[in-house]
Amino acid sequence: MASDSLLSLTSGPLSLRLAPARGGGIASFKCCAVSIGEIDIFRSLEGDDPRPVALACFPLVPFVNRIRNGAFTFRGRRVTLARNMLADPSPLHGQGWLAAWEVERRGKDGAELVYRHPAGEWPWSYEARQTFALDGHGLSLDLSCTNRSDEPMPCGLGQHPYFLCTPETRLDTGVETAWTIDEQVLPVEQVPAAGRFDLRDSLVCGQDLDHGFGGWAGRAVITDPARPFRIEMSSPDARFFQLYSPGEGGIFVAEPVTHANAALNEPEEDWERLGLRVLEPGESMSLTMRVEVT
Repeated sequence: MASDSLLSLTSGPLSLRLAPARGGGIASFKCCAVSIGEIDIFRSLEGDDPRPVALACFPLVPFVNRIRNGAFTFRGRRVTLARNMLADPSPLHGQGWLAAWEVERRGKDGAELVYRHPAGEWPWSYEARQTFALDGHGLSLDLSCTNRSDEPMPCGLGQHPYFLCTPETRLDTGVETAWTIDEQVLPVEQVPAAGRFDLRDSLVCGQDLDHGFGGWAGRAVITDPARPFRIEMSSPDARFFQLYSPGEGGIFVAEPVTHANAALNEPEEDWERLGLRVLEPGESMSLTMRVEVT
């Protein structure tokens, strides 16, 4: 991706590069100081890799994770969506992460991006906004979605940050439950977060996990003895958490999300329990994420 298509923000030792044309995602988030050099906070986009999943972080809107086989029913209407990753029959993460966003405001340490989705395959119009604010201690990111249709719309939000890891990287966070998954990474059974699903002060690299968790405490701390700082990620709007830790290691994804994986496939009476919102015309919801570097 050409460097002139990225927005660069700086504050103190921290720098952020945004990719508005690439799903409104983050290309890099780094810490740089004389004593430590330049170190990635998120995994950085490498070269011209065109894949959406090559970004450092991207927004999830207006749903998170998967819709089982791309179909669900809402108030008598059957909605069918095409797959958006060739290897997966279930579309993921909504439309925002695959669309170009407009830059509405930018400054030295902040920016605002907007994506306006016209009704189509997803049969509701909506407006999504991201506000980025960088300071000398971390990044504050607000993602919102407003229903611009004249009828109710289901909605959920999340962020998808990638972190580098080593065999000594630890994740410390509280969750109450986990969902077991099938071969298509779809939820099967909700179980207590015990054993390999206990994320309190746990080794996080190479764990062969791609699971959703409920009852998230809203705060996660990431540490590694090879790094001169710790990362604290918080999101008071998210009751759910998704962790992807491939068996080969190297990276992991820790997602603050407002609803459970494949929640749209469950009966509407269960949506509130699973975190899904129904937005009335003109109604909005938001998700804030703070990434503190200390």
